[in-house]
Amino acid sequence: MNKKWAVKRLTINLTSSEAEKLEKYCSVTGRPATDVIRELLRSLKTEETQDSN
Repeated sequence: MNKKWAVKRLTINLTSSEAEKLEKYCSVTGRPATDVIRELLRSLKTEETQDSN
C-alpha cells in the first residue's frame, strides 16, 4: 500500500442500488471507486472553505 494515502482507512455501507451506481460509474469512466469517492469528498463545502470565499 502506498504510504502517501494510508492516512485513514474508511469502511462504508452502501445500499445495493448505491453500490451498483458506483460500480457502473467506475466501469464507464475507468476510474477506481477510491478515486471517485475521494473526489466527491473534496467537492464538499465546509465552513473553512466557505469562509475563504
